[in-house]
Amino acid sequence: MEERAPAKLDTRSREDVRLLRAYHKDGDVGAREQVIERFLPLAETLARRYARKGEPLDDLTQVASLGLVKAVDRFDPDRGTSFSSYAVPTIVGELKRHFRDVGWTVRVPRGMQERALKVDRVVVELSGKLGRSPTPAEVAERIGDTVEDVLEAMEAAVAYDAVSLEAGRSGDPDNEGDSLGDTVGAEDRRYDLVEYEASIAAPLKALEQREQMILHLRFVEDMTQSEIAERIGISQMHVSRLIRRSLATLREGAGEQ
Repeated sequence: MEERAPAKLDTRSREDVRLLRAYHKDGDVGAREQVIERFLPLAETLARRYARKGEPLDDLTQVASLGLVKAVDRFDPDRGTSFSSYAVPTIVGELKRHFRDVGWTVRVPRGMQERALKVDRVVVELSGKLGRSPTPAEVAERIGDTVEDVLEAMEAAVAYDAVSLEAGRSGDPDNEGDSLGDTVGAEDRRYDLVEYEASIAAPLKALEQREQMILHLRFVEDMTQSEIAERIGISQMHVSRLIRRSLATLREGAGEQ
């Protein structure tokens, strides 16, 4: 029994790679759906692992499933590794990103988040020992940071919670007058894209015209690699190589900026 288990695992891995290759090389959307269906139990298991953190399990399952879809679409079947070894960190990363986004009302750098949480724990600990709220200097000495770092972390911790925009401007929840939301301007849904567009604008223009068109067809018009190959008149494998090379160029260019 123990000798047959690895063979069974290898067979499953080979089938996963076969389906992924059919999707990435031949544009077989049905194969993509099969891989997603095969690994949904894994995504659900990882979601349950984070359910104790207070988020609804249904929401976490949806986030994990999205991570699985991203793993399927990004996996390179020629990398020589099993898909599960790639999918797990991708799904877990999506779950952690979810908690970072929903846990802090205002987006705060990860290092500052960790420092703010550390300061909060030390404040609670010292308050119990001293019988009073500790001073910033006492907290700084306890964690080995400067007073300025502690004060900055305390200020950043305010971003962890916020007053509802539905609350009245007077602070009285029963007041039916103007709310805080009435003071906020219209939402610009493209605002978050400005930084990303700026970081890749120069390297994108540096690409050959054909590579720019392929990226547009793939990520703007959402065409499959096989559809792009038919449109341009080259092989699907060539399309795949051009996409990988173009994305690597964009990542390198964005990193330099």
